[in-house]
Amino acid sequence: MLKTFADYFAFQVIGLDAKSRLGEAVDFFVYDTVKIFLLLTTIVYVVAVIRSYFSPERTRRILSHNREYIGNVLAALLGIVTPFCSCSAVPLFIGFVESGIPLGVTFSFLISSPMVNEVALIMLWGLFGWKIALTYVGSGVVVAILAGMAIGRLHMERYVQDYVWEMKVGAAEIQEQSFREKHQYASGYTKELLKKIWPYVVVGIGLGAFIHGYAPEDLLVRYAGRENPLAVQLAVLIGVPLYSNAAGIVPVVQALMGKGLPIGTVLAFMMAVTALSFPEAVILKNVLKTRLLATFFGIVAAAIIIVGYMFNTFL
Repeated sequence: MLKTFADYFAFQVIGLDAKSRLGEAVDFFVYDTVKIFLLLTTIVYVVAVIRSYFSPERTRRILSHNREYIGNVLAALLGIVTPFCSCSAVPLFIGFVESGIPLGVTFSFLISSPMVNEVALIMLWGLFGWKIALTYVGSGVVVAILAGMAIGRLHMERYVQDYVWEMKVGAAEIQEQSFREKHQYASGYTKELLKKIWPYVVVGIGLGAFIHGYAPEDLLVRYAGRENPLAVQLAVLIGVPLYSNAAGIVPVVQALMGKGLPIGTVLAFMMAVTALSFPEAVILKNVLKTRLLATFFGIVAAAIIIVGYMFNTFL
């Protein structure tokens, strides 16, 4: 339905050519803007309602295990069953921070949720078999756990935007309320958060739409082939500006592997597209200060590159 609306608006109302780069970019922008704002509104509201039933202390106990890595493992596994794109995972990330969950654990979730999901797992299994499918899941979870642990060890809480910590105040006061009161709280919280981040979402989607419409289709194949020793780094650099969820990028992965790209290079590209993107960076900039945002991107990109080379070497 959303795709039909986007096509109608771009090609009928505006009158753009469906085969033109501008038409593809505008169609992508309309579709993703509507989709992401629907997702954001729904997710933020649902998370706010759920949080009104569970105290921050209980959430903190579950994911703030005495052994640091346990929380990272649980958060990464939780990310698998919450198949959000990188942009729509941000509200849950904020909710984790507000609940007092360690920052490194929240990043394990933020990485795992867009990078790994069951839809992509099923699609990869059907297209390439169980070995590649499980390779995808295992490498994604490992990246999420290790990157989250690394960020946690750096103790960079002071580089989270101040308003996120301020929103944490009073979170424990919403426990004894009627459902109507919970609804009012969740609605107010949703409006407040969307009011803060909507410009960043629109700009981020606009960047993704421009790249979607104007980037050459054979860019990765042209510059990141088997003969290039820097192929994995280039795959990550090319993937970062793009924007898609894991399921949406699977057909691209199929095409790239069909053109002879090594599995490690393709997996690195897929992880960069889903876990790191310019739209995500633009949105996260409203939640994280520049140093923490740069640290997050740097650590995850390095982990993805290592995974890519490992699979190119051993597979």
